[in-house]
Amino acid sequence: MTPYPRSFSHIGLSVPDFDAALTFYRDVLGLYVIMEPTEVVEDDSDIGRMCTDVFGSGWNRLRIAHMATADGIGLELFEMDGNHAPEDNLDFRRHGTFHFAIQDPNVEGLVERIVAAGGKQRMPIREYFPGEKPYRMCYVEDPFGIVFEVYSHSYELTYSAGAYS
Repeated sequence: MTPYPRSFSHIGLSVPDFDAALTFYRDVLGLYVIMEPTEVVEDDSDIGRMCTDVFGSGWNRLRIAHMATADGIGLELFEMDGNHAPEDNLDFRRHGTFHFAIQDPNVEGLVERIVAAGGKQRMPIREYFPGEKPYRMCYVEDPFGIVFEVYSHSYELTYSAGAYS
């Protein structure tokens, strides 16, 4: 069978301050809360066993909420018992996920809102094809050090023009 592209469902973020993170992603990025915050404990409930399957025993407790973007992509927020920040929040040489991207035609305005809410702008806003196409992007951080990009246009439009030059 020939493989086919799958839809992206969601990404999970571990945050140090659940309430502040929920407020940031709802009020600054405009994500919808689709499942209100819930506390889950390590026990024999269905969700308790499911978490033990993933994390192993000893995870104790967590808080979780489910959010969604305008196009239905999910964002799960987790506050894990005993969480801690990584030594390097952009360890780009380390295997694994190191960022995600949000799309907004007003990159400048969203970056300003992120910074005003306690986040960080990691670079100047850059154009992919200056004078040719209006595609812009910027790496930012939320107030908790989670790195992500803000794109002005869809992934397909941005990269369908070809290789970097």
